[in-house]
Amino acid sequence: MSVCIKDQIQNMNLVIGCTIGCPYCYARNNTRRYHMIDDFEKPEFFPGKLKMMERAKPQNFLLTGMSDLAGWKEEWRKEAFAKIAENPQHQFLFLTKRPDLLSFETHLDNAWFGVTVTRRSELWRIDALRKNVKARHYHVTFEPLFDDPGEVDLSGIDWIVVGTMTGAKSKTVKTEPVWAYSLTEQAHELQIPVFWKEDLIPIMGEDSMIQEMPEAFNKVLEEQRKWNKRK
Repeated sequence: MSVCIKDQIQNMNLVIGCTIGCPYCYARNNTRRYHMIDDFEKPEFFPGKLKMMERAKPQNFLLTGMSDLAGWKEEWRKEAFAKIAENPQHQFLFLTKRPDLLSFETHLDNAWFGVTVTRRSELWRIDALRKNVKARHYHVTFEPLFDDPGEVDLSGIDWIVVGTMTGAKSKTVKTEPVWAYSLTEQAHELQIPVFWKEDLIPIMGEDSMIQEMPEAFNKVLEEQRKWNKRK
């Protein structure tokens, strides 16, 4: 039985807004629909949400569901990192499409830094991530895929996620099964866990779904189950 990634990883939108301008951006559409901020192209920081990190119950958090880490001001990042360091019970994920604009080093053991790759011409982002962000954990999200990424250098990567286009464009843009299988084989050769998002079920089939999480995330989920049993 497949699971929804949103049930495993909770969004904490510390920053809303992004300057990259992807034509398929769900975050921009949702921001305009629900009037979250005045201008999506001008990211805004919501420091009050940092209190969510103080929860004793462990969580896996995605901090860039409505933004791109490259669009965060340095002071926002430092404030978030300080709070992350104080709360080792959680795991925190960041994503960017512009790792070339980043340059920092962190020794946080519960922070994961990743890039989004949607086509072969964007594989440079993985190299730029490893070069510009010196961290303990890296991940890559291949979603949506517009073409075959081919051979990928996944050295030093700790997790990959594979998905497909959702929404109105999903009828014309789809991840081909051979692309998902190729990425999975390459990752497994390096013993990297692979998570196929639930939107791949119509393409790959329920029985074929691969949904592996990093051990650190699994430990958080196990602790959550223990907390739930105490209720």
